[in-house]
Amino acid sequence: MNSTAESNTVAPEGFNLFLYRTKKHFSGPDPYLTVAGVFLWLFAYWVLCEGLQIWRFTKLPGPVAISKDWFSTTPFQGISIFTQEYYDHIYVSCKRILIAFGIATGLGVPLGLFMGWSRSIRDYIFPIIELLRPIPILAWVPLSILLLPGFEGPVIFLATLASFFVTTLNAMLGVDSIDEEYFRAAGCLGSSRWDVFKNVVVPGALPFIFTGLQISIGVAWFSLVAAEMVSGDLGLGYLIVDAYMNNVTVPMVIAMITLGFIGYFSSACVRALGNRLMAWHVKELAQQGR
Repeated sequence: MNSTAESNTVAPEGFNLFLYRTKKHFSGPDPYLTVAGVFLWLFAYWVLCEGLQIWRFTKLPGPVAISKDWFSTTPFQGISIFTQEYYDHIYVSCKRILIAFGIATGLGVPLGLFMGWSRSIRDYIFPIIELLRPIPILAWVPLSILLLPGFEGPVIFLATLASFFVTTLNAMLGVDSIDEEYFRAAGCLGSSRWDVFKNVVVPGALPFIFTGLQISIGVAWFSLVAAEMVSGDLGLGYLIVDAYMNNVTVPMVIAMITLGFIGYFSSACVRALGNRLMAWHVKELAQQGR
């Protein structure tokens, strides 16, 4: 009787699945703790800057001052959600990140997979990566300006470089994490090297790859901002340094908060894509209670 009822139960799909997951998410304490954490941060920020006016924070605009300009049709310091310039900076930074992250992923993931799979490739390339990786991104700025003309080239190059190292090394570590028994089993079944790479190496490394991509896109964002501060004519990084140079602090903080929101959203998109492509891994973690 019970087995018949279970067999007739239809799993939710489409919009019903979305509603089910949303209801399940809000049934736990996590979203409410998140809201409470954000509220406490805003309250502490207000107390330091505008409530008690602690002397260390008197030069910083508080949340009330920022909100007045950010959501004003006539902002006193020139930047708000109603000004086209604000969206121009966001668009340029997002476009640069999309290009840089795409290049770093397209080059770094295959290279990392091959480095983990082939000892010969690793012996040739890994020492070079380890030699270049510790060099700070800002140290590459003069060289990138000399090699690449204009504003776009140096900025995209610097963001790509920082993201590339993280992506490559995590893909390589993903291959290293695969149990050797899987390779032996594939060999006993007569699989070709291409079949082993396609069916063992790539799926086995995916958890590490997407962990690396989440880190990579964050690294790309702060490298991009540093590059835009040095070489750029638009972008959120340029807006921050331009506001500082002109002694207008509200646009500077608005750009910083905007970076936080966009960076969080971009990481969430990578995480959602990873969960979708690795449904088997998410199910395995759920069974383990993680």
